Amino acid sequence: MATKKVAHVLTDEEQIIAISKRIKRAQGQLGAVARMLEEGRNCEEIVTQMSAVSKAVNTAAFTLISSSLKECLVADKSDADAVTAQLQKLFLSLA
Repeated sequence: MATKKVAHVLTDEEQIIAISKRIKRAQGQLGAVARMLEEGRNCEEIVTQMSAVSKAVNTAAFTLISSSLKECLVADKSDADAVTAQLQKLFLSLA
């Protein structure tokens, strides 16, 4: 018996914009890391910048998952339990 894979697409435009901005900021920070390496900057500065990139990406991912979970639960869909389980797995993948 095949299990149906459940997927949710975020529709909250405000959250999509916020997540996109955070990802673009992280992209810029990652570019800064590459420049810092090329410029021979010290390890502490580079690691600090890499930590900022990591936090920005994780925050964007958590925001995406939590916003999707909220939409799923509020929408009262028949597959809400399956979507919730899938989103929980995504949360755990970031832990």
